[in-house]
Amino acid sequence: MMKRFAKTGYLLALLIGIAGLVAGCSDGAGKGDIKIGMVYELTGSTASYGTSAANGAKLAFKEVNAAGGVLGKQLQIITADNKGEPSESANAMTKVITQDRVVAVTGFTVSSCGIAGSVVAEDNKIPFVAAATVNPKVTMDERTGKVKNYTFRACFIDSFQGTVAANFAFTSLKAKNAAILIDNSSDYSKGLSAVFKEVFTAKGGQIAAEQAYLQKDQDFKSTLTAIKAQNPELIYIPGYYEDVGKIIKQARELGITVPILGGDAWDSPKLAELGGAQALNNTFFTNFYSVEDKNPVSNAFIEAYKKEYGQLPDSMAAMGYDAANLLVDAIKRANSTDSAKIREALAATKNFKSVSGDMALNENHDAVRGVVIMEMKDGKQVYRETIKQ
Repeated sequence: MMKRFAKTGYLLALLIGIAGLVAGCSDGAGKGDIKIGMVYELTGSTASYGTSAANGAKLAFKEVNAAGGVLGKQLQIITADNKGEPSESANAMTKVITQDRVVAVTGFTVSSCGIAGSVVAEDNKIPFVAAATVNPKVTMDERTGKVKNYTFRACFIDSFQGTVAANFAFTSLKAKNAAILIDNSSDYSKGLSAVFKEVFTAKGGQIAAEQAYLQKDQDFKSTLTAIKAQNPELIYIPGYYEDVGKIIKQARELGITVPILGGDAWDSPKLAELGGAQALNNTFFTNFYSVEDKNPVSNAFIEAYKKEYGQLPDSMAAMGYDAANLLVDAIKRANSTDSAKIREALAATKNFKSVSGDMALNENHDAVRGVVIMEMKDGKQVYRETIKQ
């Protein structure tokens, strides 16, 4: 009798163990939660961007789960840190896709990292929605010249942002000649610079000087002295805030007083800390979003973000929020966690309610949305206008 009970107990334990193993290996397509990968720059020199974007995404996913989840299931978010490095981005994407078995991925605020991450997503046929990577090569395969099947983005691309910057420099700031200072280690910076130069010169402007630097350089005075000697009426610096803050500070110390213009990568509270409030006066940058650009979705997002984190959201938080909701919206419309069906739903996205108004994805899987012009005044960002596509 004792042996029979022992055998029965053993079989029961074995069945429970197997059931637990199966549940633990759920990839989100069965009875378990739906697993979503979230890969951001949480450490490294661009952690300010990644952390803000991740906060926006976490808020979006939290709201979705509080409202009942998706397809009758809760979302389980698998977070990974790409450390702001392309190689780590590939590793992080590989982990969440092949080990954690997510059904889709969102994340990334750095173009070079987004490009590396997209390769893994494409190889594994997993839908990937990038938050704030503006280089065209994120969604376009440069080897084939074709749009990547499974990669999408919630932001505009370099060509639109660079065009808006050049038009603003020529028309609003009345600059007829400009200098360009490029981060030669950044696909983002080189891409924006090329567009700015093409559009600015096409309008009749001249490029007085072109100089370059590398990320993490500390002394920019010789480069800035060479630029100053050419007497430009404006300097375009499409770099990351960590370098730009130091560059602007040193430029003002050299007596360079002309307007300085940049891109969305300027958007960090640390910019004013690094550059100094006074040095940043008469500087401008193009961006994804401003809390001063009002609409119902933005107003609700601002209030929810303040309640969750105790501060106003920046543009990266807004893009993380949009990218997460864009992915959720596609899963709902697909009515499935099948990767091909989610991909099809993403490709068909129209009239999505983003924080900056109605948004669509075009044939290249890029977002059609407005560019915000921001001005720095006494260390604070001041909204100027929104330029629609």
